[in-house]
Amino acid sequence: MPYVHVRITREPINTPAAKRELIRQVTDAFVNVLDKDPNTTFVVIEEVEPENWGIGGMTTPEWRAQKANDG
Repeated sequence: MPYVHVRITREPINTPAAKRELIRQVTDAFVNVLDKDPNTTFVVIEEVEPENWGIGGMTTPEWRAQKANDG
């Protein structure tokens, strides 16, 4: 019984439809690659506020701003 925990930053693009599709595709990957039963495959999406997610010693908004300035 697989349990998949997906952590992503909270973004406007994370619509209910997008999350449904993500759950479907993650489940399909477990079915196709590991021959798991989709009826016992659990996918949990956890959304984290961007300021609570760090990359390279910076919050996500700081990192994105730096990337935008870099070109």
